[in-house]
Amino acid sequence: MSHGAVCELSPSDRVLTIPNVLSALRLAGVPLFLYWVLGPHHDGRAILLLMAAGISDYLDGKIARKYGSFSRLGQLLDPLADRLYILATLLALVARDGLPLWWAVALIGRDGILACCLPVLRRYGYGPLPVHFLGKAATFNLLYAFPMLLAALPDRDDLLSTIFRPLGWAFATWGSTLYWYAGILYVVQVVQLVRADRRSTREGAPG
Repeated sequence: MSHGAVCELSPSDRVLTIPNVLSALRLAGVPLFLYWVLGPHHDGRAILLLMAAGISDYLDGKIARKYGSFSRLGQLLDPLADRLYILATLLALVARDGLPLWWAVALIGRDGILACCLPVLRRYGYGPLPVHFLGKAATFNLLYAFPMLLAALPDRDDLLSTIFRPLGWAFATWGSTLYWYAGILYVVQVVQLVRADRRSTREGAPG
């Protein structure tokens, strides 16, 4: 497999693109989200911010595909923003007793495993691999689940929490399953790239 086969469209070196601006704005919202949900408990504002992050995540991908505005910076910012929002929301939910600790550890552990793949990719001359569509689907599910789980924290017993609690857990279960499945596919792709690179090196070596 050649380096060009990693992604169909070669990313550009452009920095100021609409998808990159949206990703940067999402990143800037992470500390504000944590402050609202862990400090003064402005849960309504935190939920709206989380929903806005999910919408912008969808929009920057759609804009990048429609106008071909893929960039190397975007390949870093987009998944980074997704991971930080997931991490921040997991921390907030665990701190507010809205999610078991083991569930959060399982999701964070998956990202830790994928982070270990980056030095391997760099060693063989590859950058971070493009986000798999299953990974994006998992992120969408989790970003749908988290606002509902925040709105249905255990100390709440109103109509809204009664409606959102089962929906939130359904999205969280499906999203977490897809999240791990996409992670496994990512590791498999890394292994395939490494094997192909080693095979080509052996074939190119003098006999």
